[in-house]
Amino acid sequence: MNEKEQMVLDNIKENPFISQQELSDKVGLSRSTVANIISGLIKKEYVQGKAYVLSDEYPIVCIGAANVDRKFYVTDQLMHGTSNPIQSTKSIGGVARNIGENLGRLSQDVTLITACGVDSEWETIRTLTSPFINLDYVHQIGNKSTGSYTALISESGDMEYGFADMEVYDELTPEVLIQNTYILRRAKCIIADLNIPRASLEFLCAYAEKHDIKVVLIPVSGPKMKNLPHNLHAVNWMIVNRDETESYFDMRIKTEEDLMESARKWNGAGVEHVIVTNGSSSLAYSTGDEASVHIIEKSAKVTDVTGAGDSFSAAVVYGWLKGMDIEDTIKLGMINSRKTIETSYTVRQDLDEHQLLKNLEEIK
Repeated sequence: MNEKEQMVLDNIKENPFISQQELSDKVGLSRSTVANIISGLIKKEYVQGKAYVLSDEYPIVCIGAANVDRKFYVTDQLMHGTSNPIQSTKSIGGVARNIGENLGRLSQDVTLITACGVDSEWETIRTLTSPFINLDYVHQIGNKSTGSYTALISESGDMEYGFADMEVYDELTPEVLIQNTYILRRAKCIIADLNIPRASLEFLCAYAEKHDIKVVLIPVSGPKMKNLPHNLHAVNWMIVNRDETESYFDMRIKTEEDLMESARKWNGAGVEHVIVTNGSSSLAYSTGDEASVHIIEKSAKVTDVTGAGDSFSAAVVYGWLKGMDIEDTIKLGMINSRKTIETSYTVRQDLDEHQLLKNLEEIK
């Protein structure tokens, strides 16, 4: 054990309920450094309990995917059936992880529950994620590969194909979540993506309803709609796109009236607040007695659309938890999404509370 580890351990022994920020202040290290030291102490089995990782505020708990993202950029018009010149990048992603990093950059206390392999891909994710998110509740599995997502991006910046290897998230069973009820019980909000099994999502909804915990569900694709819980009455927010909505309700959305009607259908199914997005053109919001359609301002310099939905969802959740009115909440989501797709990053690197609120003022 080195000197820094010993300092952190001594403070934990003195106060097992000390927060990471308090530890940071006492030992003179950054909060992200303290988080990494704590993770190391857990691996070395110097500490077992997790009371100390909690801050004074209850955390936002994100549950779902944390992937390695590979992007292949076609440098000319995409030609099917032949070899295409590309440029490639490798980064980290996953819906729950991306939303969590956005919120972490917005100074929110975030904990991630995910499943991963024991491999170099997870080490990459852990290294780049731990400065923004508490990773002490990750379920690591020796015989599984960490999730991965591969996207083919056209020369116009649109995604042509996406390939998802998400089998590891089937391991996020209700039994695993039950083992983590200590942190779930303290959550001020649970955000779950639909990469995890339906039985686990139904457990989360039932648990949240019993303990009066806010729930946000984020669908990830049409095929994953099969994981949506039967009972949605515990869901405070759902941000879903047109294709996912059409798949779930077996309907076609062609007009703004159809879009609004689809949002109301989600209210009828039990969801309190819902946003149905219609690509990059518009979205409908509904909460039963209040409904509206919003036109999305298009960006003139799209670089990469990957992460647009996650950045939108994170900013909406941020605005909602801060008590902002719905108009500003939706604007926050749209501006964060637009600023994200103008970069090559899945999570914009200049994001913080001050910058996001400044962006909001610029468009009001």
